[in-house]
Amino acid sequence: MRQLTLKQLRYFTVAGELSSVTQAAKKLHVSQPSISAAIQHIEEVTGLQLFVRHHAQGLSLTPTGKLLLDRARQFLRDAEGLEKFAISMGENVGGELRLVSFPTFAPVFLPRLLRFYADRHPTVSLYCDEMNQVDIVRGLNQGDYELAFTYDLDIPGTIDFTPLYRLPPYAVVSVDHPLGNRDSITLKELVTHPMVLLDWPLSREYFLSIFTHYGLTPSVAHRAKSMDMLRGLVANGFGFSLFNTPLDALEHFGGDHLKALALEDEALPLTLGIACLSELRLPPNAEAMLRLVEDAEAQTAVFERFEALRIRKV
Repeated sequence: MRQLTLKQLRYFTVAGELSSVTQAAKKLHVSQPSISAAIQHIEEVTGLQLFVRHHAQGLSLTPTGKLLLDRARQFLRDAEGLEKFAISMGENVGGELRLVSFPTFAPVFLPRLLRFYADRHPTVSLYCDEMNQVDIVRGLNQGDYELAFTYDLDIPGTIDFTPLYRLPPYAVVSVDHPLGNRDSITLKELVTHPMVLLDWPLSREYFLSIFTHYGLTPSVAHRAKSMDMLRGLVANGFGFSLFNTPLDALEHFGGDHLKALALEDEALPLTLGIACLSELRLPPNAEAMLRLVEDAEAQTAVFERFEALRIRKV
């Protein structure tokens, strides 16, 4: 089915307003055949007669043509408004910015980062979800989010990842655990105790790979589907776990009953970073977030808790 274009509707509208193909061509700086062809196309597609042609005296709209002219004017005004709105979106830092973050570290830095951003760009509406790595990647690929704060876990080629901070893994036990009086531990010692595993896609594989790299197999006694449950199980003595997030994020749900132990073995750290879809042209509000995380002042204020509280190898 042949369709009408904005250009054809504009040619018809100007010709109808001026009652002349010649005058319409002059106003629009196009040829007269272009105006005539546009009108003919609209009449053929709609099956309507829009004008009465008067030899050497121009055109006059038919009653049907007058009705279409009124609707075409409104349609062209709406199209112009939409164009201006789209241009403003490409120039102004405003609108809604949709973010997603990995839940383990989000409470440690993201609220402070969002505060920095909101103070600089108060007209932007911030929306932030939390989900596991597989869902984060899916959300970016589907266009549900402009940006993601996540780990460098299995990042596909469709996504650009900018590293921000490296977080080494460490062991966590309850203060009453047999290892609770230690400050560091080997993986070989850990596997003699039951483990509580964060059972999220890719996260579980990462934590288990730390042991399998050394030919060790931990005894997984419990699997937790949330960080709150994981913290609670560890705090109540059901086993040790491995974390990357600084321990001050664990103040609730038994966090005050937890003890962090540095790993004496080399273990692959995870890198926290900001990710976006490679082929996506980011809107100004997302570009502003990228600039903020690169800002020295913001980095110092937002990530100082990581620097001060992360566990270093003894």
